[in-house]
Amino acid sequence: MSMTSTTRTEASVWRRIGSFAKRALMLELRIYASIARFVARRPAVARGAAGFGFHKPVLTVLIVFIVLSAVEIPIVDLIVHPWPVVRITLLVIGIWGVTWMIGLLCAYLMRPHTVGPDGIRVRGGLDTDIALSWDDIASVARNLRVDQPKAPKVVEAEGSRTLILRINYETNIEIELERPTVVRLPGHGASGGAQTVTAVRIWVDDPAAFMDAVRAYL
Repeated sequence: MSMTSTTRTEASVWRRIGSFAKRALMLELRIYASIARFVARRPAVARGAAGFGFHKPVLTVLIVFIVLSAVEIPIVDLIVHPWPVVRITLLVIGIWGVTWMIGLLCAYLMRPHTVGPDGIRVRGGLDTDIALSWDDIASVARNLRVDQPKAPKVVEAEGSRTLILRINYETNIEIELERPTVVRLPGHGASGGAQTVTAVRIWVDDPAAFMDAVRAYL
């Protein structure tokens, strides 16, 4: 391998490490921002828009994980009590883990999909946030779909590319776009970065209310 190729490979590795570190920091900050929004009761919904949650299918699982993680902290602390360094280290990790899970739950609650004068804002997890204007949208319809586990986030079929933001493998709203539209997704690779899509499928806890809101604009 030439010196130039080696340099390029090293530069690529460092870029990936830098990108990973940047995303990890962003996710960490988003966790605490979500908790702050929950405490202040200020969901991320623009003025004049309505928010629509997508957390119900995963709510019970998240709460169970939070409770189990919280119960685990004093149990582990009791076991490692004779070793102060290990005890403090595991205590910090345990508290951080519970805080992270609480922040994830708050993110689901405080970052809903929205429908408003500017269009539809599609969200998912901690860092997916896609704004679709009404000029971008051709139609919106209820369409319950259940996909296979580990199905890709972006699916190509018959000349179309659909972005699918599943909750427990399911979506119930399909948004057809007027034209191929570039959306930016977290991460890199086949399902990350800038992606050109012609449709978006999402899960909404109350699809009837979501469609009522859409009809006011489309």
